[in-house]
Amino acid sequence: MHDIGLHLKKNDKGELGFAVYVGGGQGRTPLIAKKIRDFLPEEDLLSYTTAIMRVYNLNGRRDNKYKARIKILVHETGVEELTRQVEEEFSHLQGSELKLPEQDIAAIGAYFAPPELPDRPEGWAQLAGWKKADEGFARWVGQNVQPNKHPDYGMVTISLKPIGGIPGDASDVQMDAIADLAEEFGHDEIRISHEQNVIFPHVALADLEPLYRALTAHGLETANAGLITDIIACPGLDYCALANARSIPVAQEISARFGAPERQAEIGELKIKISGCINACGHHHVGHIGLLGVEKKGAELYQITLGGSGDENTSIGEIIGRGFEPNRVTDAIETIVDTYLGLRSAKEETFLEAYRRVGPQPFKDALYGDAKAEAA
Repeated sequence: MHDIGLHLKKNDKGELGFAVYVGGGQGRTPLIAKKIRDFLPEEDLLSYTTAIMRVYNLNGRRDNKYKARIKILVHETGVEELTRQVEEEFSHLQGSELKLPEQDIAAIGAYFAPPELPDRPEGWAQLAGWKKADEGFARWVGQNVQPNKHPDYGMVTISLKPIGGIPGDASDVQMDAIADLAEEFGHDEIRISHEQNVIFPHVALADLEPLYRALTAHGLETANAGLITDIIACPGLDYCALANARSIPVAQEISARFGAPERQAEIGELKIKISGCINACGHHHVGHIGLLGVEKKGAELYQITLGGSGDENTSIGEIIGRGFEPNRVTDAIETIVDTYLGLRSAKEETFLEAYRRVGPQPFKDALYGDAKAEAA
């Protein structure tokens, strides 16, 4: 979904390089990027990106600000012709002063080198005991902790999505606490995800229980990473001059409705993303359920899209039908969720998998009534 996307990979010789994608974007005209290079050696990254930019600067639309993005150029030119132009430009730049020196690549690699992680095998036995003794801790580990390359460590997501709270929001006290905990348990490293959460990438399994207790003391223990209440939302009309509708109150109401741990577990992975205007800062186009706030006759209205995804199987959500007033949005989401639960083929089938299997019609019928039955 990016103007220029780079997928780090290895070729059959074990060398690092990039698959190069061009022309993605959300906003007014959502488009999925096209792959123009399957493997680009890492030392050519700067020169090849420059070639893309030169082609864009030469041929991009300057006559219409709504069509000035590179995605429009790719769409109008065609991926084959654009690839030919980029490769031709690259042929003049390859091996020039834009080639990345080995020492620069090495320096960048050293800067981002992972910390030395001492073995902590005692964590496995401790973790089993802690999970057995505390259901809340077990739920948090199951949802918010992912494996690290080192078997004695995990990657911890600190959710900034408390039930009924403002998505992605943290107080000054919480931010100070997160910094202190990163020093104590996280090898002094904090990452902020595009999903508006905080990640400690290197936490020993033996430290998970004391970390959880410290997070609980600051209201940061919500176990909902990847679940229906882990909502991405832009600031919306409350804080943004461009917005047409509010995002935060809608997100809070949805979170409160589905906040019960048992309900979230039953639903499983489901990503809701909310934007307060067509600029799509909340990534609604790639939400499993996307909400776009629009203005209609001076009032707020929310358009629903289904089936979007921003992972390696990218898809743009489909507009499901007419929009909903603010006081009807959460009920509409509940109808969509209940429809999914009623038609999934197995408990393991996610919302996105079920939607791709059955298509939009069952959800349209549930939200707006069966058109065929009405006609009859």
